[in-house]
Amino acid sequence: MLSAYIRYLPSQNVKYVNKHAALDLIRFAPGGISRVALAQRLALTRAAVTSIVNDLIKTDLIRETKTRAPSNGRPPIILEINEERGCVAGVDMGASHLTVIVANFGAQVLAEKEQPFKIADGPEECIRQADAALRSLLSTLGLGLSDLSAIGAGVPGPTIASEGMVLAPPIMPGWDRFPIRDTLEKLWGCPVSLNNDAELGVLGEWAYGAGRGEQNLAYIKVGTGIGAGLFIDGQIYRGATGSAGEIGHMTIDENGPLCACGNRGCLEALAGGRAIVNLARTAIQSGRRTELSANPESLTAMDVSNAAARGDLVAQEVLAEAGNQLGIALTSLVNLFNPNIVVVGGGVAQTGDLFLEPIRKAVLKRSLPAAAHAVRITTSLLGKRSTGMGAVVQALSIALHKIAS
Repeated sequence: MLSAYIRYLPSQNVKYVNKHAALDLIRFAPGGISRVALAQRLALTRAAVTSIVNDLIKTDLIRETKTRAPSNGRPPIILEINEERGCVAGVDMGASHLTVIVANFGAQVLAEKEQPFKIADGPEECIRQADAALRSLLSTLGLGLSDLSAIGAGVPGPTIASEGMVLAPPIMPGWDRFPIRDTLEKLWGCPVSLNNDAELGVLGEWAYGAGRGEQNLAYIKVGTGIGAGLFIDGQIYRGATGSAGEIGHMTIDENGPLCACGNRGCLEALAGGRAIVNLARTAIQSGRRTELSANPESLTAMDVSNAAARGDLVAQEVLAEAGNQLGIALTSLVNLFNPNIVVVGGGVAQTGDLFLEPIRKAVLKRSLPAAAHAVRITTSLLGKRSTGMGAVVQALSIALHKIAS
């Protein structure tokens, strides 16, 4: 997690490495970690670990606490993040939703706000709405922007994290190379990180969700578009220009429907939110009996998902078809990446096996046996919070490491 805060340090020095590595071990260890375990994980002497821990305690970033006493001796002393040290925020600007989370230094959610949103409205309007939502949420806690140590932000497009902008995003008209991070930092007066929403989803699920502790993890976000966040050997993989994981624009059928990116037969055009709605409308037009026929013009992917969960056969068939197409695409990902786990997120994924089982069957059928049998495909544990919590993780990486430096 060091990469999130490096640009905020005055210099990079080898002497900082062990301290910051120790800080990450403490913050991501469920229930805290002992000095002995910390020394083992860092391959350092107990004296060296004591020196590091004492430095971190002086900054008030970590504290000592006793676990419940075992039956055969004294309770061990555990190191944990001092959640009362400060606050951060996570802002998820999605294609059709805006989510804002305020959390303490222990990543405990203090308040959360979600509202309809259109990323296609452009940067000025979207940033205005995000700013208003953040300020409103803070006011409910009796806080202001000055109380935030850092903010993490996510957007649904290929992100150049080092420059704080997106590059030719298919579903974000007007955002290409707009200085998002710099604009937000001036507006909010604190450090801001910018990442792709699927990258933040994989980070959130790795830190606090279904992929906790896994070293090779993929997070697939199925919404209006489809994106993948890749976590390889304990690090987010972004690629050369930040477009790694854009599986939504893999060609599945070269003669398929037109995609928002301008190509035909992309995965997004076959299994994304719009594709699910189009499949449902086609079924309605063909005369199929379904509860979805009540309001076909205002139909959403979540309407299809909810109907499927209630037992609507047509809705279940639509999800199965979309799941099969997604499974075909994931076959290539599983063969190339060989992850331990694939976490599927987004509202549609919350239907569980109705959507996941066709994905699993396609992957098992088409992937190499060594890769197919090693991977577990499951739904997001954090649900809609995956990206927002990933943004909180990034904000905490900036805040905690900056204080520790």
